[in-house]
Amino acid sequence: MNQKVVLITGASTGIGKAIGLFLQEKGYLIYGTSRNPEKYSSQSQFTLLPLDVADQKSIQDVVSNIIQQEGRLDILINNAGAGITGPLEEIPSSEILQNFTTNYFGPIDVTKAVLPQMRTQKEGLVIHITSIAGYMGLPYRGIYSAAKAALEITSEAWRMELKEFNIKMTTIAPGAFATNIAVGRYHAPLLDDSPYLKNYGRTLELINQDVDGGQDPIVIAKEVYEIIKKNNPKVHYRIGAFLQKFSITLKKVLPDTIYENMLRKHFEL
Repeated sequence: MNQKVVLITGASTGIGKAIGLFLQEKGYLIYGTSRNPEKYSSQSQFTLLPLDVADQKSIQDVVSNIIQQEGRLDILINNAGAGITGPLEEIPSSEILQNFTTNYFGPIDVTKAVLPQMRTQKEGLVIHITSIAGYMGLPYRGIYSAAKAALEITSEAWRMELKEFNIKMTTIAPGAFATNIAVGRYHAPLLDDSPYLKNYGRTLELINQDVDGGQDPIVIAKEVYEIIKKNNPKVHYRIGAFLQKFSITLKKVLPDTIYENMLRKHFEL
C-alpha cells in the first residue's frame, strides 16, 4: 500500500507540530507549512513548506509542489489559525477581517486547492481544527468564536457535497491546550479610559490561565490518528477537559438566559 501523504497547515509549533510528529511515527509522509519555515529549520523533523493561508499563490504553489513530488495528496489537516480577543466595540474592523481570513477563508481556500487531486484519486480526507469556543459566543472572544463556528457549519454542508466523490470531511474542536497561540494572538489593548477595562482585563487573565494550564497537544494528535483510520468519520469531534466538552451539552439543554448567566459567572462579569 502506498504511503499516505499528509498536508498540515500551521505545523511549525503546537498542535500542528504534535500531529505531524505523531503521524510521522505511524508511517505517514508529512508535509507541514509555516509562514516562516526558515525559523524552524533546525527544529523540524518533517518537511516544512512556506505557506500563508491568506495568499492564493502561496497555497497553489505548496499543493502543486506536493502533488508533483508525490503524485498524490491523501489527507489535509487545516490547523493554521490565529487568536483574537477584545471588546467587540474596540476591535478594528481590519483585525476582524484578518482573523476571518486566517481562521475561515484560509482553510476554505486550502481545501479548494486539494480537492481536484483527491477527486482524481477517488478518495481523500479533510480535517478542520476548529475550537470548542466555536460552539458558544464567549465574551471578549466573539470574533474567534464566530470564525470557528462558521468553519464548523460550512464543514457540515461541504462533507455532504463531497460524499459522492468518496472525500471525507470532519472537524476537531479542541478545548484549552498548552500551545503558543497567545504569542500570535491579536488582542485589543487594555485602554485606561475604556468602559470595558475591568471586565476585559479579568477575562484576558482567565484566557491565558486556561491556555497555560491546558492539556498536551499529543492528545489531539492521537485523536487525529484514530480518525484517519475510520472508514466513516463523524461530523464533529470535541476534545478537551470534561467541563469544556460538557459546556456544549449544557448549551443544548439549558434555556439561553440560564446558559448566558452561567458563562457570566464563570468570567465574573
